[in-house]
Amino acid sequence: MLQTTFEIPYPIIQAPMAGVTTPKFVAACAEQGVLGSIGAGYLDGEQTKSFIQEVKKLTKKPFAINLFVQEEPRIDIDVLQKARMALQPFYDELGLSPVQSVMSKEVFEEQVQAVLDENVAICSFTFGIPSADVIHRLKDNQVYVIGTATTLEEAKRVEQAGMQAVVLQGGEAGGHRGSFTEPMQLIDLHDLLQQVVGQISIPIIAAGGIVTKEDVSKALAMGAQAVQIGTALLVADECEISPLYKNALLQSEAQQTTITRAFSGKPARGLANDFTERMKDATVAPYPLQNDLTTTIRKEGAKQGKADYLSMWMGEKSYLVKQPGTVKSIIEKLL
Repeated sequence: MLQTTFEIPYPIIQAPMAGVTTPKFVAACAEQGVLGSIGAGYLDGEQTKSFIQEVKKLTKKPFAINLFVQEEPRIDIDVLQKARMALQPFYDELGLSPVQSVMSKEVFEEQVQAVLDENVAICSFTFGIPSADVIHRLKDNQVYVIGTATTLEEAKRVEQAGMQAVVLQGGEAGGHRGSFTEPMQLIDLHDLLQQVVGQISIPIIAAGGIVTKEDVSKALAMGAQAVQIGTALLVADECEISPLYKNALLQSEAQQTTITRAFSGKPARGLANDFTERMKDATVAPYPLQNDLTTTIRKEGAKQGKADYLSMWMGEKSYLVKQPGTVKSIIEKLL
């Protein structure tokens, strides 16, 4: 059982939300009996190591880390120029100088080394499957390795690669899609569990649209060994997102989220706003270049208190999340 493996009282994993998780938040989740998770997607090797060390200072409980499997993007100067031009109006509106250069850094290997150096117990991956060498090195060092899948085919590939569990991400999920096969599919979690349970033998962690006690019970009854919670925990007192973001989530209504590549270059579900609307048909650079191009827009938007420039990732059922509180109170409502 995953609970035994992870040494956690409850079959709940805090979603590793890159750009959202802080050491305080991860440790708070771990202290309340769920598996805290570091979202290390936007960190380099040194920052990853430092983040892990900060979490260790705050909790002795086990926690996980999530890494983005990075493909080196082929830099097409024409696409990059068009992507930059599409963002020019936003730079102008916020009084910013446009980003002049973007540099794709190879940080994945440094992050894997940080996981090994710091003896992190659990490492999950999204956007694909790491090399066989990376998987073997982690497992040889007693790191439990988890993949992410959004279809049956991807789940089978995660198992074949030798990973020990899989996060099944339903189409309702907030944040980045873990898809790594084309075309991207949006299968709701209930249907995805029906398709995958019994077809693979590794443990399944259900993710996407889990915001109530009933959602948790249903996923576990359908064959998941644990659930992964993101959106419901964003309103926790210990979650250090901006008040702008938190309030937008609490006030969100049904059918207000959208899937967009405009912020990072990878498809992700968040609250639809002026930025996502205006960028619908714009040229977008591949990840992580688009992410570099929009970083200053998001930071300045937050500074100026303008929600329409922010990437506010949240799941389709965000409108059901109405009560902020401590991590403890939120977890108790889910059990």
